[in-house]
Amino acid sequence: MSTTDRPAPLRILIGCDTFFPDVNGAARFAERLAAGLVQRGHDVHVAAPSTRHNRTGAFSENIEGENMTVHRWASWRWYPHDWLRFVLPWRARGYARRLLDRVRPDVIHIQSHIVIGRALAIEGAKRGIRIIATNHVMPENVLDFTLLPEKAKRLFVRWGWNAADRVLRLAAAVTTPTRRAADFLERNTHRRGVLPVSCGLRASNYRADLTPRTENRLVFVGRVTLEKEIDVILRAIPRLEAELDVHFTIVGDGDQRKNLEKLAADLGISDRVEFTGRVTDEELRAHLTRASVFTIASIAELQSIATMEAMASGLPVVAANAMALPHLVHDGENGFLFQPHNDRELASRIRRVLTMPHEEYERMQRASLAEVQVHDIDRTLDTFEALYRGDRRG
Repeated sequence: MSTTDRPAPLRILIGCDTFFPDVNGAARFAERLAAGLVQRGHDVHVAAPSTRHNRTGAFSENIEGENMTVHRWASWRWYPHDWLRFVLPWRARGYARRLLDRVRPDVIHIQSHIVIGRALAIEGAKRGIRIIATNHVMPENVLDFTLLPEKAKRLFVRWGWNAADRVLRLAAAVTTPTRRAADFLERNTHRRGVLPVSCGLRASNYRADLTPRTENRLVFVGRVTLEKEIDVILRAIPRLEAELDVHFTIVGDGDQRKNLEKLAADLGISDRVEFTGRVTDEELRAHLTRASVFTIASIAELQSIATMEAMASGLPVVAANAMALPHLVHDGENGFLFQPHNDRELASRIRRVLTMPHEEYERMQRASLAEVQVHDIDRTLDTFEALYRGDRRG
């Protein structure tokens, strides 16, 4: 296509309830999406919570190596959570009106239906602005931080899905990272035709080491929270033979770190478990390249960018057979699945990977590298550009 035949750049407003410097899948996706769109010549604006209550306004921020305008709305820390900040819902609509009057976007892409996304969708719909919605949120995943009694949690989940439905109906197209997540969304709302669109990643940013391993190192990357079920991995380690000398690196931080450090001590494996806390992207990639196996026990993944990063690093993956993980891990090909919560079966799967001949191990590595290619970020950007312009096919 010649330069003159290319469609004109769009002014795109991305609405996020979590964004840099937060570390989670939804924030990372929004960052990569925004940076990729800037690289393609679009005028990208992001609405996100402030990093401090008094740090509000429009800022030029460098996200994933690209400069863009980030509009920070006054937010407050949610203290049951270790980093989550939220915009006061009764103020969000006013912020949205003023921002839309100033920016006048061609399209709004909301990343959640909770506060910022909800306000932008409602006010954008009034102005006839095209709205695209991506769902990264299951109300069930929020329960650990609500402080609600058990009897109220079921009511909260139903309310949460109804609230999602009321916002998502305003969108011209609704996406979610995988087909299974799309089916889950359709079962819990009145939305139909939800499109699975991978979060995507730039696989070339990661490095695989195909030489024989000299140590047995498990790695997990992600938030150190209850929903990730890292305790299941810790409980599996003592079930492995001492001569395997298995070490485990947990890359990330969160509210469960102290509890998991105590569990490691109780299990007698503290000397073989490393908690890195937050790390740079370069350090993250180094941990993945160095590892032998990526392990993830979470049962609430709508896609799992961390698992895709591990695959791009040439790692076999041992994952819980739950939600979206079976879309990434094909049992016996690029790793193994295990029954959720079952640390005995997890240990068995890890043992199989660590004791297989190098030729078979390398076959799994290459399978991971091949499987992750379908999640290339350029495919994701192509799809969203088409949706922004009104091509329902993506």
